[in-house]
Amino acid sequence: MSMKIQNAFRLGLFGGLGVLVAVLIGTGIGNLATILTYVGAALFLALGVDPAVSFLEKHKVPRPLAIVTVLTLILAVFAGFIFAIIPVIADQVGNLITQVPKLVEAIGDQKALEEWWATYVNWIEYDDALKNVQDWFTGNLEAITSGVLNTVFTVVGGVFGGLIVLILMLYFVASLGGIKRAIYQLVPASKREKFIDISEQISSSVGRYVVGQVALGACNGVLTFLFLTVLGGILGDPIEYAALLAFIAFLFSLVPLVGTITGSVIITLAVWLFDGPPAVIVVGIWYLVYMQVEAYVLSPNIMNRAVKVPGVVVVIAALAGGTLLGILGALVAIPVAASILIIVKQVIIPRQNEL
Repeated sequence: MSMKIQNAFRLGLFGGLGVLVAVLIGTGIGNLATILTYVGAALFLALGVDPAVSFLEKHKVPRPLAIVTVLTLILAVFAGFIFAIIPVIADQVGNLITQVPKLVEAIGDQKALEEWWATYVNWIEYDDALKNVQDWFTGNLEAITSGVLNTVFTVVGGVFGGLIVLILMLYFVASLGGIKRAIYQLVPASKREKFIDISEQISSSVGRYVVGQVALGACNGVLTFLFLTVLGGILGDPIEYAALLAFIAFLFSLVPLVGTITGSVIITLAVWLFDGPPAVIVVGIWYLVYMQVEAYVLSPNIMNRAVKVPGVVVVIAALAGGTLLGILGALVAIPVAASILIIVKQVIIPRQNEL
């Protein structure tokens, strides 16, 4: 009887220690979540750059020279982007900021605002609505100020995180071959060849996906800039903030499924706010047409060469990734799904067929 009690006590003790260790590991991973996100994003981008290195290697360029060439091109493009695009965007953002006082002044024109209110919102007294708005701002001033400060800190943190990801990506690209060899050595020799084959297929799939997604984003950004520039010339009045809107189109197009439509809505609203009709009507029609072309022509032709994943799996993977890890999760979800499909087809299914 005493032996059973001792065994139960030991089982409970070891079980409690196991739970404690699991909690400590989970807490540690939670504290390192940001760092792990940076590392994952940098590795993801490094795998996207690796196809360019492999392409140069196939053309008899030594790998060290190929890595240096690709990294130099990346840094050159990054520097060119900073010196060519950022000043234009900064100038247009500055112009946007200068328009804010005019908008505030227009809103502050009590007589015109009262006339508009009496015409379109006559079911609510203007003085009552104004008092409610003032009371709301007074009561939520602390929350509004805190929100603005949090937004500033988030933007600064995002810029800092982007620099960290860029630096880590450069290191990963330079040492990707060594990292792969170190991982391959951990696999038993009898299974190493198959493991290497599947790993290379997965890394190649991820790299092609990154290249394909960037190509889609660049296509949207360039076409948006050209369209807005030509539209401004036809209307005789340049579209406000064309370069900034094109940059927004590029960034949002990097996000699968919902990125293009979200960016299109933002750009259309911006054109409506700053340019009005008929420009906003033409821009709205343009994006309705472009989204169809991207969905049925550009995306299938580009992404089918990158990752061959069924449409329903793409939707489920993007939704699940976005729910778990936000934008980064949505970005990596599709290549992760493609990798899982490769493992299922080449490992799990053959084993099931042998049973």
